[in-house]
Amino acid sequence: MRKQGNWIEKSRRMVRYYYKKAVHEKGTPEYIARGWGIGMFIGFAVPFGLQLIVSIPLSFLLKGSKLGATVGTLATNHFTIFIIYPFQCWLGSRLLGSTLTFAEIRKQLEMVIENQDYATLFSLGKMLIISFFIGGFLLAFISTPICYYAVKYLVIQYRRRKELRRQMKQEQIHGGISRDR
Repeated sequence: MRKQGNWIEKSRRMVRYYYKKAVHEKGTPEYIARGWGIGMFIGFAVPFGLQLIVSIPLSFLLKGSKLGATVGTLATNHFTIFIIYPFQCWLGSRLLGSTLTFAEIRKQLEMVIENQDYATLFSLGKMLIISFFIGGFLLAFISTPICYYAVKYLVIQYRRRKELRRQMKQEQIHGGISRDR
């Protein structure tokens, strides 16, 4: 139980860290959210290892946060790909009408993880690779607007609270000076 609590606490710290990074970043809320949306989209649509090569140039092209485009790709990381990639392939195979089972997909993807090369990935068969991209694009299309609007909302709310605190502090300072006179 101790390890689980430790993992949860580390996850909370990581979420807080990236929250602070997002809300403190310079730029409009739309600029920041656009970068995170780009990262999220690429995180699902592009295979692990190629994501930054695509997301960073895309953030320049689409005028989005480079930090967000980088961190947003972490939706798929060394820990989550064991769950997301098999599900993504299964989802894509269902959309294509394939009979690939979740167990078959997971077994084939384990070979890719063991060998850690694209040759193994592309040897899995055309149906699995197409399923990977179809499922990935579907997850990307679902998660990207959610990410965009969530990040935009968080940045706007943070900046509103910060401005309100600044105004209250100003009022305290000016109110204290006028009472002393």
